Amino acid sequence: MLQLEGIGKRFGGLPALDDVSFKVPRGQVTALIGPNGAGKSTLINCVSGILQPTSGQVTFVRQRITGEPAHRIARFGIARTFQNIKLFPRLTVLENVLTGLTCEGGQSMCMAMLRLPYLRHRERRLRLRAMEALDRFHLTDKANWPAEVLAYGDKKRVELARATVGNPQLILLDEPVAGLNAEETAAVAEQLKRLRIGGYTLLLVEHDMELVMDIADQVVVLDSGRCIATGTPDEIRHNPLVLEAYLGRMDATA
Repeated sequence: MLQLEGIGKRFGGLPALDDVSFKVPRGQVTALIGPNGAGKSTLINCVSGILQPTSGQVTFVRQRITGEPAHRIARFGIARTFQNIKLFPRLTVLENVLTGLTCEGGQSMCMAMLRLPYLRHRERRLRLRAMEALDRFHLTDKANWPAEVLAYGDKKRVELARATVGNPQLILLDEPVAGLNAEETAAVAEQLKRLRIGGYTLLLVEHDMELVMDIADQVVVLDSGRCIATGTPDEIRHNPLVLEAYLGRMDATA
């Protein structure tokens, strides 16, 4: 579904990514792991259009999307969450999830001002889809709460609901369980498994190795901006380069 070829990104001459290449198969969970500063979030930002790669090519469903702005990439069927939660604090939970359907809301200000019947029907359908997404993540009872009053774990789930509400072909997840306790992490892991069963394709950036090894079909390892290994969780678990560059560091600091 997604193919990265020779992706490079430089900031002021310093390389954050260097010749990164791998594929994300349809209907699978691909985990992107590596030490802090390895370039994982930078890569996600290059795929989603927030950053433009300095070199290389990104292909999504056989269509080159390199250089496209973020709003066009979203229309192609790619959604994402953020490492640092990006919600509208004064909007309700339901309204935040509805922003994930912006691409389907229409583009005519005149039509919106006239409030024609077909437009009202469309808005009702979008609200129903947003409520279904909230139900998927057990948030329907908080639909009318301002997002700013939610607990941290609930805010993470609102981001997941917003990312899935438009039925995207690919979801980019940037550390979805960061800051969650063990119970919340287990709940999110179960929800991610359900998304995979439902046919979603996920590219997951995560430091929780237990979660990665549990749900990932494929693991890609970055170190200092370079891809040093790609394989199944079991292959990555026993890869000496990974043990030295990433897993070994975790064990040393545990």
